[in-house]
Amino acid sequence: MKARNRALIALVSALTTLAACTQQAPATRFATGGDPDDDPCTRIVSAIGYAGLLLSPAGQEDEQNFEDAVIGRLAELQGIILTYGPAMPADLAGPVETVTRTTKALSNGHLPRDQQVKLLKEYRPAADSVVSGCAS
Repeated sequence: MKARNRALIALVSALTTLAACTQQAPATRFATGGDPDDDPCTRIVSAIGYAGLLLSPAGQEDEQNFEDAVIGRLAELQGIILTYGPAMPADLAGPVETVTRTTKALSNGHLPRDQQVKLLKEYRPAADSVVSGCAS
């Protein structure tokens, strides 16, 4: 009888926890570490910098190794820009769109190398424009 009572108490506890979770707003239930109220420039510039740590220096895109870590960082930037891009200043809409488009494509690990290099060459000036636009 005691084992049955413990099982019943555990079930009630689990259901209570589940009910509390389903009453929370989706942003708090499924948080990925970002706050929707964060400054979009800060979040995106930070993600650009983080991805940039694995990118070859500007002008050396032809030597870029598109290993999984690079593709993963660009995919992470893609997610951040999809989240915060719509709240960016209107004058950065063009560069934000280019970063969004190029990171989406570069996140695909099955692109031919020549397309990866071409997209990286498009990405770089757009990302630089976003960074400098957010700094002003």
